[in-house]
Amino acid sequence: MEQKFSNNSLDLETLREFCKREGEAVTYRKGEQLEREGDPARWLAFVENGCFKYVTHGISDDRPHITWFSFEGEFVVDYPAYLYARPARTSIVAMMPSRVLRVTGEQMKEFFRQDMEHMELRAIIAEHVLSQFHSSYLNLHRTTARERYDLLMQRCPGIVEHLDLQDIASFLNVHPNTISKIRRDITFEGQK
Repeated sequence: MEQKFSNNSLDLETLREFCKREGEAVTYRKGEQLEREGDPARWLAFVENGCFKYVTHGISDDRPHITWFSFEGEFVVDYPAYLYARPARTSIVAMMPSRVLRVTGEQMKEFFRQDMEHMELRAIIAEHVLSQFHSSYLNLHRTTARERYDLLMQRCPGIVEHLDLQDIASFLNVHPNTISKIRRDITFEGQK
């Protein structure tokens, strides 16, 4: 399957096949929510096409903050809240028309209980999620805004056509003017 946006290196073919076999195919319009912050998290989904953003709101200012993205060929989930139907910590919103294969937490837990190989997959998923968030946290502290922008473009080439300037700025934790300056610098670098 061609991945338009993502360069995901984790091989989760077994999980994708499970979603394909047992899951429900659902299409989301731009702006529709897979999960709503505060409601019980219900879905793990394989993104067949499209992309999603994870949105949370500030405690004191109630402004939306983009914390993550899931792209075509990746999974979209508020993990581990989903496994135990705990309140979702983010809203997961389609950024464009998107099609997913989704399964419930109960289906997933039953899948993991089947044998040791599936239980190991559960650990691999948890480790992968932890690694993603740890890297994101470290990059917030050890990279410049331009370096974080470049890392996002490496992870998801071509996604800028589908992201609002404010969404990129929120995810990178910078002001939208900073993104404009980065883009301007990139444009002028290309003209040298």
